Order: sequence, then C-alpha cells, then structure tokens
Amino acid sequence: MQSTPRERLLQFAHVLQTVLFDRLEPELGPLSPKARLLVAVLDLIQLSRWVGSTRGWRGRPPKDRQALATAFLAKAIYGVETTRQMLAHLHTDRQLRCLCGWMSARQIPHESTFSRAFQEFAATELPQRLHAALIEATQKDRLIGHIARDSTAIEARERFPDSTPPKTKRKRYQMGPKPKRHLPRAPRSRIEEQRRIPVAEMLRQLPRHCSLGVKKSSKGHLSYWRGYKLHLDVADGQIPISCLLTAASLHDSQAAVPLMTLTSQRVTYLYDLMDAA
Repeated sequence: MQSTPRERLLQFAHVLQTVLFDRLEPELGPLSPKARLLVAVLDLIQLSRWVGSTRGWRGRPPKDRQALATAFLAKAIYGVETTRQMLAHLHTDRQLRCLCGWMSARQIPHESTFSRAFQEFAATELPQRLHAALIEATQKDRLIGHIARDSTAIEARERFPDSTPPKTKRKRYQMGPKPKRHLPRAPRSRIEEQRRIPVAEMLRQLPRHCSLGVKKSSKGHLSYWRGYKLHLDVADGQIPISCLLTAASLHDSQAAVPLMTLTSQRVTYLYDLMDAA
C-alpha cells in the first residue's frame, strides 16, 4: 500500500530527530531552530544531485559550488538580506560555517565569488529545478482543493532599460484619388495568443526587465515601486506550487494562463482562486 504525503513527512521528521540531529549535535553543539531547518532542507532536496562536483577539472580548481549553494539557502532561511552580511555571519558562526561545508574561516570565498556563483545558479535555473523536483516528490500524488493565485512586489535598485523607440520618417502623401482602405484585422490579445502556444513560448514572451509597478490596496490607495513582480500559485497548506518573476508593470492577468499551465503539469487540483485582476 502506497504511503500518503503526510505519512512520508512524518517518517522524514522521525529520521531527522532520531538519526541526523543526534549525529550532528556532538560535533557542532546544540542546533538552533534555524540550523535544524537548514539541515532538514538540505536532507530533503539532496543538493548534491543538482550541483555537480568541481574536482578533476583542468586549471585552477574553482570554489565548491555545493557549499556556495548551501550558503545561499542559509541566507534565505536565516533571513539575511545581503551577501556581505552573510559573509560576516559565516565568519562568526562556526556552526553555520560547518553546515555549509567550510571547516575554517579561511576557506570562505570572497564576496565576488558569491556573485559569480549566484549568476551561474540563475543562468542554469537551479532554484527553479530544485523547486520543481521538490513539488513532484511531495505533491504529485496529492489531490489539492484550491490554488490561490496572486502577485507581490519585488523592489530592486536598478535602472530602467532604454526603451525609447527610434524616430520614424513621416510619410508623404501623393496627389490624386485616395486608394480603397482595407481595415487590418485586430491583433489578438496576449491572453488569446497564450491559449494557442506552448508554455515555453508563453514564458519567453513575458517581460522580465526592471520597470515601475503600481498596485491598489484594499483601502483604494495606490502604491508604487521600482523592480519586479513575483506571481505565485499557492496550494492548500501555504505550499507554493509555481512561481514567475516578471516586470513590475505586467498586469496580473497576463501571467494567469502560464501559471495555470505550469501548475496543471505539476499537481492535480480542483479550483483556481484569483482576485479581480
């Protein structure tokens, strides 16, 4: 008989409490709640399956990408805002440093190495692949009642891209009778086009540059921000199933069909819940 997701989660928690934590605490000391959460996440996603080893390469060996990826996970779990603050935390917290994979403070890479590694992880879509694999492993066999779909603002300190259209020459009209006018067919909207193309093409057409966004609060007040917009599909139990990062100026309705398609490919659910957008 196949176990349910709840039973597998209870088995996973039992292994953490009775095996993994008991082996780590004699070496690292009592684990803090955030350190326990980091260990649980690392054991659940098995980062070594997704980040390859750098041993055996020719030339100067690069820094350990598994340790760097673990540090970025710890940055999110510990609530650290910047990479510089994370580096300071790694130099002072021996327990966190050992969990990431560095036995001494001298082994911690420079801030520029963290930036290059972050660019590599973003180019290879490592967070997206980890999230998709985690959802497939834990939520694929579950029947979800509702999917709540909404967006949130992501502020960024970036410049807007230069989108000024080039100047076009004015058309000169010739003398004589005017030709018959043929009205062109009205172009389809983006939502109509999204129903005819695959999901990869939908995602490619969505704008992802930094822009100015505006949202109306529940009291009717407008709030503006510079940056991006994160669109989320969240299942019952506050579990994010699919997410998209787009320009802040994109309307929520333009990301509904891609999110719906991605979520339908990953899980089985009954209803979609969206706001007026």
